[in-house]
Amino acid sequence: MIKWLFIILAVVILGLLSLAIWVTQTEKSQHAKNSLRLHNAEPRITLDAKTAVVVFSRSGNTGVLADHIAQKHNAELFEITATDYELGIPGWIAALNDARSNVATITPSNINLEKYHTIYLGSPIWLYSPAPPIWQFAKNNDFSGKNVILFNTFNSKFEQHFIDDFEKLVRANGAKTFSHRYVNRGRMGSQIGSQDMLDKFDSQDN
Repeated sequence: MIKWLFIILAVVILGLLSLAIWVTQTEKSQHAKNSLRLHNAEPRITLDAKTAVVVFSRSGNTGVLADHIAQKHNAELFEITATDYELGIPGWIAALNDARSNVATITPSNINLEKYHTIYLGSPIWLYSPAPPIWQFAKNNDFSGKNVILFNTFNSKFEQHFIDDFEKLVRANGAKTFSHRYVNRGRMGSQIGSQDMLDKFDSQDN
């Protein structure tokens, strides 16, 4: 009996390890492709920009969308980093552990948003909720009189009550209006391509 328990335990551990390796290798591959795409993107002229795009993106998918939004609206683009969630198995485990949290250590923690009329805030969805770094940024910053747009990409789905809570947070910090836009990229391993993701996002304007 004990022997079989050890065998079952070993199979479970091996399965979890294989999953972790597959997911993190897929993320690294996506990050490499997305980094190349962003490197080759057209430069922007953002003098007197009235729109800001603030994004946290671990594997770069939401980052590609953020750059697209910035290009489209001649906006200034700001990237949030969170070293706890760097690519690799430790970062992936930390992301899973903290997915429902609204607390994170981020850089930068504050941005002077005073000159902008519209603020786009972007992140992936982790376990049905926006990733912790974008929550932390929303808590740290003043949105007085701003139009705030939350945008997300994800593999599965989001739960509306998390979006409602995010709206309450930014409105408590002064936001004049709030809206939510998103793209479901599909399950990892069979996701839509970057251009399809951007087209899907743009179709929401119609």
